[in-house]
Amino acid sequence: MTITPTDADPPMNDRVLVLFSGGQDSTACLAWALDRYAWVETVGFDYGQRHSVELQARRTLRRSIAAAFPAWRGRLGPDHRINLRSFGAVAASALTEDRAIEMTERGLPSTFVPGRNLVFLVYAAALADRRGLTGLIGGMCETDFSGYPDCRRETLDALQTALNLGMERDFRIETPLMRLTKAQTWGLAKSLGGEALIDLTVRDSHTCYTGERTPHDWGAGCGVCPACDLRARGWREWVAAGRPDRPDEPTP
Repeated sequence: MTITPTDADPPMNDRVLVLFSGGQDSTACLAWALDRYAWVETVGFDYGQRHSVELQARRTLRRSIAAAFPAWRGRLGPDHRINLRSFGAVAASALTEDRAIEMTERGLPSTFVPGRNLVFLVYAAALADRRGLTGLIGGMCETDFSGYPDCRRETLDALQTALNLGMERDFRIETPLMRLTKAQTWGLAKSLGGEALIDLTVRDSHTCYTGERTPHDWGAGCGVCPACDLRARGWREWVAAGRPDRPDEPTP
């Protein structure tokens, strides 16, 4: 649906779209956006994941955030879910097929879905164009990333240029976690929403590649896949440091 903002709506540069998967990183990004922008919509993608847990987590997290943070509730706009199962079938990986999670001969993990972030952002930009949104916010990160080349800021800068040339827009791809470790991401969440945001992130978000929901102090998951290992190590590092806030601004 095409939306034409009215004079009563926030200006376009204050209206953003968060790529929201239902994981720890995208939850922190959603909180970051709600803390800064007047209108925040979310988008998720069904690309044929082996499990639907993260798609369910998205709905739960939106409800939890709206209930726990009244000041953010009025800024939280609609959620959008886009069917990309045909893309997932073409770009097969250990996230879409019953395959071992391991390093491939290319030196990339078998969980790498080729071009996934690029495709997500193209669809997100098309949606943002029709919704009158100019900021595209994602949880891509170079510091603690899982070996995915489409998480690099260099990649996203090139894509931002291509999107703006191809759509005659002035989109901004913002990546508030780009220079943060996983421990710092926990700290960022605490600085934005205190222990309430930490608690709902632990309880409701989902990162595990296998779709398991076994409870741990850092959240739910199998505890052994690379995503769980990265999240758990970040949690332990943050807790060992005294669970600090991170008040300084992350680098977009």
